Amino acid sequence: MSNSRFAGVLAVITAMLALTACGSGSQSEDADKIVVYAGRSEALIAPLIEQFTADTGIEVEARYAGSGELAAQLITEGDKSPADVFLSQDAGALGAVSKAGLFAPISPDTLAAVPAQYSAADGTWVGVSGRARVIVYNPTLAPNPPDTIDGLLAPEWKGKIGFAPSNASWQAFVTGLRVLRGDDGAERWLRAFKDQDPQAFENNVAVRDAVNSGQIPLGLVNHYYLYELINSKGPDAVVAENKFMAPGDPGGLINVAGVGVLKAAPNPEGAQEFAKYLVGESAQKYFAQETAEYPLLASVPPSAEMPALADLAPPAVDLSQLDDIEATQELLVKTGLLTN
Repeated sequence: MSNSRFAGVLAVITAMLALTACGSGSQSEDADKIVVYAGRSEALIAPLIEQFTADTGIEVEARYAGSGELAAQLITEGDKSPADVFLSQDAGALGAVSKAGLFAPISPDTLAAVPAQYSAADGTWVGVSGRARVIVYNPTLAPNPPDTIDGLLAPEWKGKIGFAPSNASWQAFVTGLRVLRGDDGAERWLRAFKDQDPQAFENNVAVRDAVNSGQIPLGLVNHYYLYELINSKGPDAVVAENKFMAPGDPGGLINVAGVGVLKAAPNPEGAQEFAKYLVGESAQKYFAQETAEYPLLASVPPSAEMPALADLAPPAVDLSQLDDIEATQELLVKTGLLTN
């Protein structure tokens, strides 16, 4: 082979090796990074994500928005999505993405870490923290608050109940009510509730603050909003208290924040590692101590002020059935409890 021809072949081989090396480097870099669509507030979840990176070496690019908005985006993007993981505030948004066939199965070991009722029946997402619906009440104005949703319909509470009609947790409760009582039964309750002249607020924080200040006696919220106020102001500055619902009452729905791994995830191994981390002891202690949510890992206790999750006896609702949010919103519009 002539020197010139040998040099040409050598140049081609060198170029191919360089391309292979570049490709290997890119894959290695991708293996150390995941993209998380996060439907939880950045202030809440960013410290936990930073700890995940510190503990595992896997970098996270988090994209924050509402859980419903991100679910719709994932469904639109389909298998072209850059996301590895969807971290949702509620089971309904996870169910919508699962119904679209976009989730891969969660690792069996990860699923086994939490009680089966707090994950998808088909194993496509896993719950990472729990929250109970409660009646937050002002004991001066409501010394004997009801502990059932039907109790809220008593004449004495007319005009005295606060709620957040556009809130995802309220809408998840209504979806659970549809599952438990059927659409007709849910509509009857909603119409009776509307006749109570409930006071609409922008969000759960506003409901809680209105109850605490004495603007209204009762409000429908998630349990942890009260503990957030106590942590920020101190127990002596907080008047409001939580009334947990009677066993089996639809108002006591336990919903979960959860995580799913996308089928088309560029880094499926890193995504599964992230899901596993969120049900591990470190993350579960974070949810218990920093956000006053219910940890789902049996070995991690909740905050001392809260009743144990096992003692709440919530209604028997398959959380996978909370995905029909669109029909719930239509029912809320129909009953006059949600504006278009």
